[in-house]
Amino acid sequence: MKKTITTHISLIIILLNAVSPSFCKTNDYPQTAYTIEYRNEMRKFVISISQYGKKHNSLFSITPQNGQNLITDTGKPSGLLQIEYINSINATGREDLFYGYNNDDQPTPQFHTNEMLELCAIFRNNKISVLVTDYCVTQKKVDNSYYLNNQHGFISFAANKRNLTTIPGYPPEPYNMNNNSITNISQAKNFLYLINSEKFSTKNDFITAVNQTNYDLIIMDLYHEDDIFTPDEIQKIKTKSNGGERLIICYMSIGEAETYRYYWNPSWSKNKPDFIADENPAWKGNFKVRYWDQEWQHIITGNDESYLKKIVDAGFDGVYLDIIDAFEYFEN
Repeated sequence: MKKTITTHISLIIILLNAVSPSFCKTNDYPQTAYTIEYRNEMRKFVISISQYGKKHNSLFSITPQNGQNLITDTGKPSGLLQIEYINSINATGREDLFYGYNNDDQPTPQFHTNEMLELCAIFRNNKISVLVTDYCVTQKKVDNSYYLNNQHGFISFAANKRNLTTIPGYPPEPYNMNNNSITNISQAKNFLYLINSEKFSTKNDFITAVNQTNYDLIIMDLYHEDDIFTPDEIQKIKTKSNGGERLIICYMSIGEAETYRYYWNPSWSKNKPDFIADENPAWKGNFKVRYWDQEWQHIITGNDESYLKKIVDAGFDGVYLDIIDAFEYFEN
C-alpha cells in the first residue's frame, strides 16, 4: 500500500512538471490554468475591435499593421485560412516590404521580402487591401518602392522619416493621384501616414497642411499633443485639395501601452498593473502589454470610455491597429 501511494505521488509530480510549462507566467504575471494561444488571442482581440467599431458605423474600416502570419493557423502561406479574422478586417498594413527592414533607405533583404510577399498576396487574393509603408528617401528608391508595390497590386507610401512626422516633398503629388471620391478603403490608390504631428505648432497648422494634399487616405493620430481632434476638425480634412472626398483613419496601438496616452496612470511607473510587461527598448515610454487581459481590452474597446469609442465619436472612418505582432514577443 505504501509503495502504491508513493507511486501515485511520483506520478502526480511528473504530471505537474509536464503541465507547468504550459501555464502562462511571464514577468511575474499570475499563472493561469490554461495555455495562452498568443496568436489566436490577438485574432480575437482584433475581431472584438471590429465588431464594436462596426456596431457604431457599419462602414468603419479595420486595418491591422504587420502580423500578416495571423491569416493562417500556422502562420505559413500553406496554412488554413482564418476566415473569421479575414472577415473582420478591411485592409492589412505592412512596413518595410521593400525598404527599411534593417535600415532606413536600404533595400529589405530579399529573403524577408519574399516571405512577406507570400503572406500579403493571400490578403490581396482574398480582397483585403494591402497598405505598404517603405522607409526610403532617395528619389530612385522612392520611385522603385511605388513601382514594385503597384506591380503587386498594393497601395503604398514611401515615408521619409521613421517617426512619421512629415509630408514628403517627393513625389510632389501622390502616386496614382486622382480626383475620385473615396468611400471605401478598397478604392484608395495612395495614402499618407502622418501620425506624429510634433512638427506642426497647432492643430490648424496640421489641418491646413493635410488639406493641401491629394492623398486618398490619411492615417493620423486622435490627438495633437494632448488635444483631441473634434468631429468638425476631422470633417475638414476629408476633402482632397482637388475636391475629391477621402477617408481619415486613426492610429491606435493595441500591443503596447504608451506613457503619453490619456489612459496612462502615473502610478503605473512604480506599480505596474498585471497587463503591463516590459518596456520596448527601441521606443522609450512604450510598454508591451498582455493584450488578452480584460483590463487592457476594456481600455481599448467595448465601452463608452474606451479608446475606440473616442475614435468613433471623433468621426474617423476607421482604425489602423499597431503592434499586432506583439504575439511574437510573448512566444519568444
